[in-house]
Amino acid sequence: MISAGRDLLEVDYRWVHLQYEEKAAFVETYGFAGNQGAVNLEGILMVPRGRPSSTLMIFMHPTSTLQLLPVPRAAVQHGAHVLCAASRYAKNDAALIMEKVLLDLGAYVRHAKEVLGYEKVVIVGWSGGGSLALFYQSQAENPTITETPAGDPVNVKGAGLIPADALIFQAAHISRAQLLADSIDPSVRTEHDPDDRIRELDIYDPANPNQPAYSADFLAHYRAAQLARIDRIRGWVLETLETLRRRNSGEMERGFVTHRTFADPRFVDPSVDPNDRRPRWSYLGNPETVNTGPVALGRFSTLRSWLSQWSIRDSRADGVACAAHIRVPFLAIENSADDAAPQPHTGMIYRAAASADKTFRVIKGATHYYAGQPAQLAEAIDLQRNWLAARGLLES
Repeated sequence: MISAGRDLLEVDYRWVHLQYEEKAAFVETYGFAGNQGAVNLEGILMVPRGRPSSTLMIFMHPTSTLQLLPVPRAAVQHGAHVLCAASRYAKNDAALIMEKVLLDLGAYVRHAKEVLGYEKVVIVGWSGGGSLALFYQSQAENPTITETPAGDPVNVKGAGLIPADALIFQAAHISRAQLLADSIDPSVRTEHDPDDRIRELDIYDPANPNQPAYSADFLAHYRAAQLARIDRIRGWVLETLETLRRRNSGEMERGFVTHRTFADPRFVDPSVDPNDRRPRWSYLGNPETVNTGPVALGRFSTLRSWLSQWSIRDSRADGVACAAHIRVPFLAIENSADDAAPQPHTGMIYRAAASADKTFRVIKGATHYYAGQPAQLAEAIDLQRNWLAARGLLES
């Protein structure tokens, strides 16, 4: 068995730049990242000094950059080769199209094997990267997509995506769309007026007669009201897209704001899908504050992006559905005190995975980011390393 131990290796960092051609009807990323007829991607390759490897671990999130996170940094300090890969939508998901993120991840996998010379690639899907990893692998093994949910052409099927050799699903959720469906505030009665609310559905209103621990009837009513709000937004999005198409003018897209999108009952009632998380808290801080803040889920979006990443009815990046189409070795890691990924999600993904070789583990007490948790972080790294080594994917 491999143990992380105490001796940390020196790490060399290398900037990775990829560029590939893409024709688009209009620009959807600011500046040079995705216009001028090409997509430009940036990543950070982290290599332990003096430790060659034939395997590369790729960490990718649809919109975040991951090189500052504890897990990839600790992984490379203990001998793994790691690429933290940013999509074209790094740090701005307002116009993000999940199908195009697959093309970005595919460019990194191809670069790793054909340019950097790695024989094996392991995609590590952390947080929002979990459903991305599953979406990518399902399309790499069985490509089908030729257009986005909005009907725009995107040639995932003909992109020649190279399947990863193994997947790790860590502290991750089913999908961004599922998170929004679970977190959108159903108390909002009127989309253009966030102060017009239904008190009985406002979990942050102390005058709400429904208080934790919530009854099963209230939760069922609350979830139905959340889905009804999602459907109202979806109807407006589809109608607006069709209106723009009928006009046949230079206006092709529109941005909009969705108010109050961080009101999952799990945040305030620890008896809902219980784990070891801190009550009335979240990975973004006080959930009541986040509910109206600028970084809550789906706050700013375009019409096309909303269908692709936030619509539970339309987004194809459904981790459960995608897991049913993967065949490579699969490791699912649940953090028992995760305050971002809901407790049931990892188990649901594990059960859905079609891989003959699949493993499920829980790290007791671990939060989403392992912040201030060296013991849990070391356990996570040991788990990764031993699982990879047992499959010939990590040199001892």
